[in-house]
Amino acid sequence: MSLALRALLVVGAILAFLFVAQRIRKSTVLMGDAIFWVALALLLIILAVFPDIAFFCSELFGIASPSNFIFLFVIVVLMAKMFANSSEISLLKHRVNELAQENALLERSLRDRLGEMEHDLEREHARHGE
Repeated sequence: MSLALRALLVVGAILAFLFVAQRIRKSTVLMGDAIFWVALALLLIILAVFPDIAFFCSELFGIASPSNFIFLFVIVVLMAKMFANSSEISLLKHRVNELAQENALLERSLRDRLGEMEHDLEREHARHGE
């Protein structure tokens, strides 16, 4: 693995860590997601500092070069994260639809009840006005 790739991994990981830290301070990222990104950044730093790990894994899986292993590893990890996020988004969309339907039913029920109350008041006023 070239020195340039190792430096790129370290710089990219540090920038990712700083970006995540900024988002944590602003409370714009969930802690579980922040832990994922920090762990990924640390893993990339470990791979850059100890390139023998990448050499071992590339030989183990029959990948031509350690840099290809790192690229493949990052792609697989990001696809797994994307799938997890997609699943979570689907669940949240379903929950939003349920809440919108519940809200519509409650609003209709409230309008009906208010209409009944107004009708009762009108009858009461009519009865007292006679």
